[in-house]
Amino acid sequence: MTNKDASSSGLTPTRRLLRNILRWIDSDIGSHEDMSSTEFNWLRVMPFIVLHLLCLLAFFLPVSATAVAFCFGLYWLRLFAITAFYHRYFSHRAYKTNRFWQFIFALLGNMAAQRGPLWWAAHHRAHHQHADTDEDLHSPVKRGFWWSHAGWFTCDASFRTQHQRIKDFTRFPELRWLDRYDSFAPLLLIVLLYISGEWLEASAPQLNTNGLQLVVWGFFISTVLLFHSTVTINSLGHIWGKKRFPTKDESRNNAFLALLTLGEGWHNNHHRWAVSARQGFYWWELDITYLILKAMSWVGIVRELNPVPRHVLAEGRQLTLKQPVEKSS
Repeated sequence: MTNKDASSSGLTPTRRLLRNILRWIDSDIGSHEDMSSTEFNWLRVMPFIVLHLLCLLAFFLPVSATAVAFCFGLYWLRLFAITAFYHRYFSHRAYKTNRFWQFIFALLGNMAAQRGPLWWAAHHRAHHQHADTDEDLHSPVKRGFWWSHAGWFTCDASFRTQHQRIKDFTRFPELRWLDRYDSFAPLLLIVLLYISGEWLEASAPQLNTNGLQLVVWGFFISTVLLFHSTVTINSLGHIWGKKRFPTKDESRNNAFLALLTLGEGWHNNHHRWAVSARQGFYWWELDITYLILKAMSWVGIVRELNPVPRHVLAEGRQLTLKQPVEKSS
């Protein structure tokens, strides 16, 4: 990974400043330029910093059960869109769905403010190809915990969508649009929350909520919690837990992370057989995302969920039996 100076683009400081600001709206601007620098780009991540700071508004506003319900409801809904669709569908093609539901859940995932579906999936495919090597941009093994958790997307090297890795989905113009204008869906959610809160204040004053309150709790706080939960799989998921399968990377299985992220914590399982719709390979490994996907398959929203092959399950059982049992003192 190179660290070329930003001036190599030949732009004046003013034009570079304008370019970075415009990328908040249109992520395709300047996509032809060299973007290999791993240096901190403060202007690029300013919306992320502001998002965290805006959570402090909660200390200056009254809180209501309605606002907290919106916070956790949107946390789980958008987390499911990330785990089930951004990850298992767009990144790994672990099952099939139709174009309508593909777009709906791409939109919901995009509302999590974790960039567009094509960017997310292409970046994740690169992670699997180079997991825990020098080419893995967010490996805690190579770059440390904080970089793998939050540092990797503060630089230009992570910004561009790697279209060559996601050609199977770039043929859909609606996905390309969401990916290019990846701030649209989060802003849409903010507007919807504000309108909903103002309507509730007028029609159900006993709920003690309003538009600003729902925006603070339903978007700012909920999105920050969602982000940090998701990226624990990048950071903690490669250093904390048990390694059942001898994969070439340091992915780990962790029951706590699995509960926090609807099943993504069975990360070593996932790196052993990434195309499975199920990451909790055995009945005792709770995988909420898979259970919901299974229910969705019964009503036809998704179909053809890829199973875990029998030989992989058998391999896992044998490896589990061979692991030494810790003796109590």
